[in-house]
Amino acid sequence: MKAYYKSHVGLVREQNEDTVLVDEQQGIFILADGMGGHNAGEVASLLAAETLRDALQRQTASADLLRLAFRRANRAVFERQLGEESLSGMGTTLTALWEEGDHVLLGHVGDSRAYLYAGGRLRQISEDHSYVADLVRAGAITEEEAFHHPRRNVITRAVGTDESVRADVVEILKAPGEKWLLCSDGLTDLVRDPEIAEILAQFSGQEAVEQLVDKALLYGGKDNVSVLLVEVDA
Repeated sequence: MKAYYKSHVGLVREQNEDTVLVDEQQGIFILADGMGGHNAGEVASLLAAETLRDALQRQTASADLLRLAFRRANRAVFERQLGEESLSGMGTTLTALWEEGDHVLLGHVGDSRAYLYAGGRLRQISEDHSYVADLVRAGAITEEEAFHHPRRNVITRAVGTDESVRADVVEILKAPGEKWLLCSDGLTDLVRDPEIAEILAQFSGQEAVEQLVDKALLYGGKDNVSVLLVEVDA
C-alpha cells in the first residue's frame, strides 16, 4: 500500500492542528484533528498519533491490539492535559488504517472520516461520532440538513478528553486497486461525497490529494484541511 498526503492550514485558521503520520514499511497510516486552546489542539493530535504509531510498530495487526493502542493514546493525551494547565481540555479525533496481509484494520474516534473507493463507488466506512450524525441515525434530520446544521462540528467522542475512550474497529479484506481516504472535517465540511468520488475517479496518487485539498480551499478553506490517500497495489 502506497500513501500520499497533504495537510494545509486553510484560509482562515492561523495554525494547523491536524497531524498526519505514515509508516509504509509497517503499514500504519494515521490522521488526527486536534482541538483545544492555543496550541493545545496541535499538541493533542501529534501526541495521540505518535503514541498510536509507537504502540503499533513491530506488532502483528489485530483488532485487540488496535483497541489497546487507542487506549494508550487516550491516556497519553488525557494525562498530559491534566498535568499542564495551558493544555486543559484538549483532545483530538484519531483515525488509523493498519495493514496486515490480505486485510486492513480501521480504528476510529471522532469525526475525521475514512472512506473506501472501490469499483467506482465511494463508501464512508467510519461512523461519525458527532451530535449531528446521531440525529441523522435517529431519523431526526436528513443528510442534507446535517450538511448545513450549525452544530455539525460538535463531536461526541474524542481522544484525551475523558479518562477512557472506546474506538470503533473494523477489519476489511483489501482488494487490488482500491483507495482508502482518511480526511479531517476541513474537507468533508465543504466538499460533498459525490465530488470526492469524482476526484478519486479521475485522479490517483498525489494529484488526487492536491485536487481534494484545492477543492476545499476553493470552497472557503474555513478549517485545516488534511487528506491521506492510501492506494492498494493493482
